[in-house]
Amino acid sequence: MSRKLYVVSGPSGAGIREIAAAVFARRDDLAAPVPVTARKMKPGEADGVGYFFYDLEGWNALKETGDLLEGIEFAGNDYGTSRRQVERVLAAGKNALLELGVERAAQLKANMPEAVCVYIEPSASVLEARYRAVSHSALECALRLETAARERALSDFCDARLNSDDLAAAADALDALIGR
Repeated sequence: MSRKLYVVSGPSGAGIREIAAAVFARRDDLAAPVPVTARKMKPGEADGVGYFFYDLEGWNALKETGDLLEGIEFAGNDYGTSRRQVERVLAAGKNALLELGVERAAQLKANMPEAVCVYIEPSASVLEARYRAVSHSALECALRLETAARERALSDFCDARLNSDDLAAAADALDALIGR
């Protein structure tokens, strides 16, 4: 049976981390490719544990050779997903699962069309309730809702959509989508 890369994304508050963790906990045929970064290692970090570390020249080589499936600059550092790392997981006989923001998932899908992208979000009322619970002001809540709407509008590239009003049911649905 051929293995696949699954990418889950959605707005903040969708419960993606919890859903993915639940699916990882019940499957031994699923792994997360180790991401790549061009930042310097911090004390206690090791290459290949948490991240594969590259200098700027190595990072640019990843981009030039097409190995960088997606990448983002955050706080002055580059982060991304290496095609080679995804292929290592698949070659080991496992499905790969990544949690990415919508823009990063779109980049990856453009570079690896065979990846299965899944957009996960709760209903509008549940998402608003979740945002109200964590927001410090009405303005913050409104900004979160605006960002979620913008991400939803960008998600047309996704192959499937799951509702996350109930996180356990969403984990079941993602598990079923991956199949055996």
